[in-house]
Amino acid sequence: MAGSGLQGWPGWEPAWGALLAAAGLLLGLCWLLGRPPRGLPPGPRPWPLVGNFGFALLPGRLRQRWLRGGESRPLSPHLLLTGLAQVYGSVFCLFVGSRPMIVLSDFEAVRQALVGQAEVFSDRPSVPIVAMLTKKKGVVFAPYGPVWRQQRKFSHSTLRHFGLGKHSLEPKIIEELEYVKEEMLKHGKDPFNPFPVISNSVSNVICSMAFGRRFDYEDIEFKIMLRLMSRALEISVSSHVLLVNICPWLYYLPFGLFRELRQIELDVTVFLKKIIAQHRDTLDRENPRDFIDMYLLQVEEERKSSSESSFNEDYLFFIIGDLFVAGTDTTTNTLLWCLLYMSLHPDVQEKVHAEIEVTIGHDRAPSLADKARMPFTEATIMEVQRMTVVVPLSVPRMASETAILQGYTIPKGSVIVPNLWSVHRDPNIWERPDDFQPTRFLDENGQLIKRETFIPFGIGKRVCMGEQLAKMELFLMFVNLMQNFTFLYPESATKPAMEGRFGLTLAPFPFNIIALKR
Repeated sequence: MAGSGLQGWPGWEPAWGALLAAAGLLLGLCWLLGRPPRGLPPGPRPWPLVGNFGFALLPGRLRQRWLRGGESRPLSPHLLLTGLAQVYGSVFCLFVGSRPMIVLSDFEAVRQALVGQAEVFSDRPSVPIVAMLTKKKGVVFAPYGPVWRQQRKFSHSTLRHFGLGKHSLEPKIIEELEYVKEEMLKHGKDPFNPFPVISNSVSNVICSMAFGRRFDYEDIEFKIMLRLMSRALEISVSSHVLLVNICPWLYYLPFGLFRELRQIELDVTVFLKKIIAQHRDTLDRENPRDFIDMYLLQVEEERKSSSESSFNEDYLFFIIGDLFVAGTDTTTNTLLWCLLYMSLHPDVQEKVHAEIEVTIGHDRAPSLADKARMPFTEATIMEVQRMTVVVPLSVPRMASETAILQGYTIPKGSVIVPNLWSVHRDPNIWERPDDFQPTRFLDENGQLIKRETFIPFGIGKRVCMGEQLAKMELFLMFVNLMQNFTFLYPESATKPAMEGRFGLTLAPFPFNIIALKR
């Protein structure tokens, strides 16, 4: 009786046999599809169809990172990839679906790829979630080619016109810091969250160049935009949203993180396009006020000479989006890390205070001209950058053609991930790399050492366009704050986990701090 259900159908035996044969064939094909092409770097064997994406599919409680003392925490991608490099070597391969992802984990591999073969490894991969959000435009995620070079060249020269890398920008930064100090003084000896005031101040510097204005710290719309921007960077690399790269239709699901990300995209679009429209309506062709005015004038010029120009308001929207996001989030997080490290290392903070006292004193604001005479302070900022690397996995590249790297074949279309976190924690380069030691950037005479392996802004043709601005802001803001305050970590507070909160950038976990006026 047990088999009567099947046996009651005519020809059940041939049908069942055919089904088993088809299943066997399918399993065989999956096994063949799961075999990586020859010549690739080593790496864990991919699963059929999904590749190595299983790491991201595991629930948070099961995703473990290896830690000293056997403690377990939710896994961060840069730590996972650094751990895999210890198993498979400094160049290894994972698969996203059937697409190879090549991870570069030491300085030599990164330099050989991004500098030695820059033309091959300067493109951006077509990642569904990124393409949906950026439409492959702007200066950060756009494909490498003539349009990108044209737009980046214009953007860089225009930002320089408005002070990028020049002393003329100093007064704007110093002026912004007056608002920061005023906000911090309100708290007296009480602990407070420094995230909002630091984010507002950093964003206002890039806004003054791009939008021609600063925003009041109590401006509700501005505060919402900064919060949404930070949230978008965080959820865009969550395991759920990364599934969009395998099944793009998931992006349009009407619930959860998918819906939240789409709403953020809509809100930021309305905010930025309103600013562009205001500039269009008040444009003074003889006296351009900022980046947007200059771009709109360039659009008019290009229309006169070419009907196929890449300069248009749509592209402008994505460029100022890049400037707004990249110009705020990275420098904000670096400054927050600086304040956190100073509060946890009072001995280092004391030496910074002493150098400021000797070089600048209390009667004037710091200037970039002071930088050359403040090696310990500069070394301290650099050590914070080394320890935290706020863009730990850089922005992924793509191989535009098949290439050979360190003896391995890198197929055309492979995603290239430079693990800058691993580079800056490499024990072969940095002695006791997990220790906070600003003196590693000083020689025996206490003078600053320029180390080529220190690359927090990346290297190659896609090096961060805002590097000069970020260095200016970091030095002037950090020194100004240290000149005026002593930062303490509340005695009753638990020290935050120092591996940080991974989004597209690496932010410190929320913390409170005490700022005592000096």
